[in-house]
Amino acid sequence: MVTDILAPRLGLLTKIFYGVGSIGYGIKDVAFRSFLLLYYNQVIGIRADLVSLAILVALVVDAISDPVVGQWSDQLRTRWGRRHPMMILSAIPASLSMLFLFFPPAGMSEIETFWYLVVVGCLVRTFITFFEIPSSALAPELTSDYDERTSIASFRYFFAYLGGVCMAFLTLMVFLAPTADYPVGQLNPAGYHTFAMVGSSVMLGAILISSFGTLHRVKYFRPPPRQPKIGVLATLKDMRQTFSHRSFLALLAFGVLKYTSVGMTSALSIYFGTYLWELNSAQLAILTVDSLVGAALGLFFAPWVSRKFGKRNAALWLSVIAVLLASLPYLLRINGLFFENGDPLLVPAIFLFATIFQMCGISSAVLVHAMIGDVVEESQIATGRRSEGLFFAANTLMQKSTSGLGVFAAGILLTLVGIAPGANPATLDPDLPLLLAKLYVPLLVVLYIGGAGFLLSYGIDRASHAANIEELRRREEASGQGA
Repeated sequence: MVTDILAPRLGLLTKIFYGVGSIGYGIKDVAFRSFLLLYYNQVIGIRADLVSLAILVALVVDAISDPVVGQWSDQLRTRWGRRHPMMILSAIPASLSMLFLFFPPAGMSEIETFWYLVVVGCLVRTFITFFEIPSSALAPELTSDYDERTSIASFRYFFAYLGGVCMAFLTLMVFLAPTADYPVGQLNPAGYHTFAMVGSSVMLGAILISSFGTLHRVKYFRPPPRQPKIGVLATLKDMRQTFSHRSFLALLAFGVLKYTSVGMTSALSIYFGTYLWELNSAQLAILTVDSLVGAALGLFFAPWVSRKFGKRNAALWLSVIAVLLASLPYLLRINGLFFENGDPLLVPAIFLFATIFQMCGISSAVLVHAMIGDVVEESQIATGRRSEGLFFAANTLMQKSTSGLGVFAAGILLTLVGIAPGANPATLDPDLPLLLAKLYVPLLVVLYIGGAGFLLSYGIDRASHAANIEELRRREEASGQGA
């Protein structure tokens, strides 16, 4: 069913509470995408391909739980609604498993460390799923308005980047600051331990604040019709019917390619910063702020382009612009046209390109998140089921597994190029990071632009969404009269 028409419009404070929960997800993301590969490879000394394989296995195994959690949250009936009990109960196990991720027991062999990373990585991803899936699925219940959905998605992505960027900045600027023992601060194990302790504490607080801060809206939700209890095969059949929606498949195909490139980019960015641009930890910390600035701009830019051009067209072209900007510094360096290492304009130039890239890429992601919400009503008309949990679970599953594939691809590229564990930037052959850039850029462009092409098959616009909402209201009124 649609949200109660008598419900007051979402206030700014409710949107903030909704978005705050993503801080924990952002911290988890920066851990998996940016720090885990470097920590286990360069600090602990495990081969890059083995570490990236462990991360990939953990993400893929964990991703299997996403549709299950989504289905549970769709079917749950409590006085606290369908989503909030799972969200609240996830807080402590998610934060504890995040802490243990960066404290592998000493004295383990390479294979034992691999399995530790697989198991604990699975636990982190699974426990955060019990918050992230119900929280994502909460969005269509909070509002059915076409533009307001883009607005709350903007808050969600802003706070996700706020959590990830602030933790990355703090880690690189403070926790991984150079010392006498570790002149390259990125190789200091104590910094990663501090990151884990602070990050897990912030994650715990963010989940609880978001869960209790949005609980007051539950009284305005109209619970969907109860579905008869069915067996496993029938449930799988219903899931297959739900996921066969054409517009959702277009979003899924776009996401598969985009998030593979996102995972690869996130894993390699600290390598490029350390070995290609030869930046110190403070300079790397400054560059992490680009995504936060981009997310802050996207908070206003995404709703604006949605109103002006429609969600699909804006998301498509923003993705194309984003990848072109992301590739440009590497293309210029490969051709000898970019600032040399040590030039005072190098960091500002990288920051400028990256900020515009982040604004476009994040705005595109915000629009896609809102587009999934619009699929919910169209699917409900076709199937009779309201399946926010399943749709957002599939979206999260896609992000996890393909981001893991991107990290795995990054590990393979590093192994092919020959950047060995514990490599010193001062003595590393400069042709190796340059070769890494030559392999990275074409792969990035193909993934991003290829994915954007699938958005052409997405068929829901403002007018059709309004018609879907009206049709659901008509059916609801007819059902009430029939009763």
